[in-house]
Amino acid sequence: MSTQRDRLTPVSARQAAVCMCSQGAPCSSFAPGHAVHLIQARLVSATPREWVDAIVEHSDAQDGVVVVRTLDDGSALTLWNATGAAASVSAGAPVALHARYHVLAVGQGERFNVALTS
Repeated sequence: MSTQRDRLTPVSARQAAVCMCSQGAPCSSFAPGHAVHLIQARLVSATPREWVDAIVEHSDAQDGVVVVRTLDDGSALTLWNATGAAASVSAGAPVALHARYHVLAVGQGERFNVALTS
């Protein structure tokens, strides 16, 4: 009779993984705040009415934090991104946020996967 081997479930293995961006390499994670997944990019393209215009109030490239104020209701949102969103924007810059799929659009072509922290 063979002994039962302890196997990691996909969930526990995923939680134990460390993103390569923490070591200076490109993001290896598609979790909120890391790399934009191809499916995520397609979903935001397929739902254009869910974009909300906003203005950047503050960006801190060292911490990866961007604070935006939406134009529709004036709420302030704090976003975090590990792949350089904060370095790509400055205070006063117009951006668009797709909250459902957590994507921040900067300019015409830059898209960042963001984690909503507040």
